[in-house]
Amino acid sequence: MESISVFDMLSIGVGPSSSHTLGPWRAAKAWIEKLQQLELFTSVATVKVNLYGSLSLTGKGHATDIAVVMGLLGADPVTFPIENIQKEIDALKKANKLLLNNEKPIPFSFSEDIIFHRKFLPFHPNGITFEATLRNGQKKKETYYSIGGGFIVQEERKRAKIQVEKFNHFPFPTHTALELQGYCDSEKKTISEIVYQNELSIRDPQRIDDKFKAIWEVMLDSMYVGCHTEGTLPGGLNVRRRAYDTHKTLIGDKKYTNAVEWIAAIRDTEVKFRQILKWVSCFALAVNEVNASLGRVVTAPTNGSAGVIPAVLMYYMVIENHDANFDDVKKFLLVAGEIGSLFKKGSTISAALGGCQAEIGVSSAMAAGALTELMGGTPAQALMAAEIAMEHHLGLTCDPIAGLVQIPCIERNAMGAIKAINACEMALDADPSKAKVPLDKVIKTMWETAKDMTSKYKETSEGGLAVQVNVSDC
Repeated sequence: MESISVFDMLSIGVGPSSSHTLGPWRAAKAWIEKLQQLELFTSVATVKVNLYGSLSLTGKGHATDIAVVMGLLGADPVTFPIENIQKEIDALKKANKLLLNNEKPIPFSFSEDIIFHRKFLPFHPNGITFEATLRNGQKKKETYYSIGGGFIVQEERKRAKIQVEKFNHFPFPTHTALELQGYCDSEKKTISEIVYQNELSIRDPQRIDDKFKAIWEVMLDSMYVGCHTEGTLPGGLNVRRRAYDTHKTLIGDKKYTNAVEWIAAIRDTEVKFRQILKWVSCFALAVNEVNASLGRVVTAPTNGSAGVIPAVLMYYMVIENHDANFDDVKKFLLVAGEIGSLFKKGSTISAALGGCQAEIGVSSAMAAGALTELMGGTPAQALMAAEIAMEHHLGLTCDPIAGLVQIPCIERNAMGAIKAINACEMALDADPSKAKVPLDKVIKTMWETAKDMTSKYKETSEGGLAVQVNVSDC
């Protein structure tokens, strides 16, 4: 894909996983649209869903089966009330009936019509095949692949070509960090200014602002909700929410009634080094605790790494710049989204392909580069910060216990956020012209590392912590 919008890299969805929850949800909706285009929808008698590879091995822990059903029901992952998801699933299980696209009732067994196959399809580890049996007995199948960050594709190259041509009119198409740096130098613009020009080629300014405001609203809300919700996360690991306790200690007796007032209250708290570390960690933990409980978050670039970018942006707003406003949010997200797209085009943002380096590592790089621009760094320093952050996540495996996006996933967001801030500071004090490792080299290295990594460390829960720690131990 030649050009990727920042709104593809930063999209609103439902947790706990962009590749295992949001992607299958979108795939189900795309399949329904395909049936409608082929004028087969009204002839559907029954449907079956076949999950392969990583979607099968960790699908139940990632709520893939729930997400697929919600997509088949025609629900929108961006707007559907998350508190109603379980109600819909319970009703379906009780009636053994599915209202396809919220209009066509068909028989459906949650336990029998969603089939978990352990084998992998050759094209991508996250494969899902939808099968419809028509009234005349004919069967129609379509296979989709969830490739990370909520992106879905089909193997046919004609469809891929159409996607590329759709975006060929970007004025500054970039495949590499070197190209992005070249545009900044020749145009004498920051990274955010270059990326903004690309977005203007497909959307008007008001639409861009509206979408960024919606993204920031979800990010802020996920931090706020996570910091004000106590209890235990669902899934069986009995993981206690920690953001609530940390926040309670940090905020003290400050008064506020909503998320906006909350920002002002945090700005008025003590900000010594230990408190800063705790605040950043608290923000990241909060988002991913919301994510782990099927809450609404922003893929950044994935759900499993959704806490890093909000935490670092919030750090800037409540610690570094008390005058920060929406313009700063927009610049940050423009830079972060573009850096994320470089990794998607040059490597992967799918843990099923690359391990957790593809999620937390990429999100940390995105946040590091974005923070560097807001802190006054040059484009070269911003790209250097992204490289530093990613370099120290190379080889990070994905081995979630019980297939849940909880251990070690939630803590890793806090660590990724701290590393991003550290990378930013190192880049600001450095001369990028003397850097030994350019960002493009670390992106290429990440992909080579991903290919060498054994599959048991790629979101299959067949190695590492996932086998060393039993659910019964928790």
